[in-house]
Amino acid sequence: MTDRYAVFGNPLGHSKSPIIHARFAAETGEDLTYGKVEAPVDGFEAALRQFIAGGGSGCNVTAPFKLEAFALATAMTPEAAMAGATNTLRFTDGGIEAHNTDGVGLLADVERILRAPLRGKRALMLGAGGAARGAVLPFLDAAPAAFVMINRTPSKAQAIRDELLAAGHHGLSLADFDTTDRFDVVINATSASLTGECPAIPSRAFEGCELAYELAYAKGLTPFLSRARDADVRTLADGVGMLVGQAAVAFEWWRGVRPTIRNLIETLSIPLERPARQLP
Repeated sequence: MTDRYAVFGNPLGHSKSPIIHARFAAETGEDLTYGKVEAPVDGFEAALRQFIAGGGSGCNVTAPFKLEAFALATAMTPEAAMAGATNTLRFTDGGIEAHNTDGVGLLADVERILRAPLRGKRALMLGAGGAARGAVLPFLDAAPAAFVMINRTPSKAQAIRDELLAAGHHGLSLADFDTTDRFDVVINATSASLTGECPAIPSRAFEGCELAYELAYAKGLTPFLSRARDADVRTLADGVGMLVGQAAVAFEWWRGVRPTIRNLIETLSIPLERPARQLP
């Protein structure tokens, strides 16, 4: 019997998830279909329940439903609990299980595709929203020498640190860093690039930097990436690799097999005069 999966969101005209998962299914030989459910903004739960009743096996969740999906979960992974949001659900006889694959997908792109292992390195995360929260545990597990998070509203970053300390996790620095510090990896998890702005970046953050990573994708050379380019950062990347990477993690969580991602990332990357994704 063919299993059914889908992505829930509103709007969904831009979604590449059906293309990605169709490729994964073809590569792995998994018997499944993957569609789109553009649920009404005030009708996510009803649409999800209908999908489950119709035999759905799992789904991805995108804006604006990640928090609502999280609230409906009856069980969750540590990554989802830390993020406070979910982008991946699977359905069992016991209820709805939630996962957050964004951080693991980002780490896979950084370390496996862009070849910038974090062990012993200094990493800086700009922003403390849902995407940044989802990356915290995977990044700490990668054993960087330092993982610093800064945010325009410091209390949001402090709340993440407090949650980590309460759970027994250490290693995330917030206010206790020097603005002249240098970093090996700098990741922009703010929404600044969506409005054509550049987030606040410590003055020497890009000196000797190996990788500047923009979570937004298909936006070209954003102000953040332009500044990194001008600082001679070795590798520039946008979030298309995270998009494919998080989908691969979700696929493995559902099906027990991990598809390959490099060729699909290259297929979905938009060639530009000055590409936003420069592979090393």
